[in-house]
Amino acid sequence: MSDPADLVREIEVLGEKLGEAKASITKRFIGQERVVDLVLSSILCGGHGLLVGLPGLGKTRLVDTLSTVLGLDGKRVQFTPDLMPADILGSEVLETGADGSRAFKFIPGPIFCQLLMADEVNRASPRTQSALLQAMQEKSVTVAGAAHALPQPFHVLATQNPIEQEGTYPLPEAQLDRFLVQIDVPYPDRDTEREILMATTGTAEAQSTRVFDAVSLMAAQQLVRQMPVGEAVVELILDLVRACRPDEPSASDIVRDNVGWGPGPRAAQALMLTVRARALLDGRLAPSAEDVAAMATPVLTHRMALTFAARARGMALSDVIDSVTAQVTRIEAAA
Repeated sequence: MSDPADLVREIEVLGEKLGEAKASITKRFIGQERVVDLVLSSILCGGHGLLVGLPGLGKTRLVDTLSTVLGLDGKRVQFTPDLMPADILGSEVLETGADGSRAFKFIPGPIFCQLLMADEVNRASPRTQSALLQAMQEKSVTVAGAAHALPQPFHVLATQNPIEQEGTYPLPEAQLDRFLVQIDVPYPDRDTEREILMATTGTAEAQSTRVFDAVSLMAAQQLVRQMPVGEAVVELILDLVRACRPDEPSASDIVRDNVGWGPGPRAAQALMLTVRARALLDGRLAPSAEDVAAMATPVLTHRMALTFAARARGMALSDVIDSVTAQVTRIEAAA
């Protein structure tokens, strides 16, 4: 186990480096600091992120910038209904050698990279989605019975368009659980949009610079897991996740009346990791209750489902999560 003083120094140094990375990212992806923080939190935890937003909000630009700043080999795949698993994973081809011998050779697909952008992931068929999500979980690809390890680190940032649902295959809730966080990308405010106009319509654009590489990023991911978490924060995470399950005794009326099923243990694991990353990005040495509240919606939204009646009433999962978070936080504060 690391010496506490050494751990503090390492966390402080990493915090400064992350500040440089954020500054470099925001040169090209202007504003939207919460989106940048959530994406960086996801990667610092070694996880994958699902970006949900309308076209033209800079999702592709963000992923491209992240590849540069984090020093990762990045690739982009445009998902379409006719995309097959082999188009992503790779395939074996029969190759004839100079001596006339013939043998199968594996040709790696675009998934063999360190940062994959899966653009409009819900346009691919369930079969193709499953192939991608299996690779995300197992960090390897099996083709013709042979396993092929993916590069390390390996992260997927997938995008979804929330309005054009015709011709799409929405990801099943059980598969959405593979994503560490769901990141909603909103419209920029007026001042940010003015800044974007001035920065991107001239003769030259600002360029991002590399801050990390694969080795230093993996070291940062290990350091995040060593950050201490207070007992009160651990109990708050458990209380929050369990309170979002409609069959739990601690569930409130809003959960029982509106939630079909709640988050599983993987949600608690995701919260435990992401609150550490958020604290680190904010320059703090340990997470607090504020971090739990801030990460609740990104971590829990895609791990819960509303009942049909709740959807018919226009209820939103974010409203349910906000209500439960406020209630659990008040109880913890009172205790």
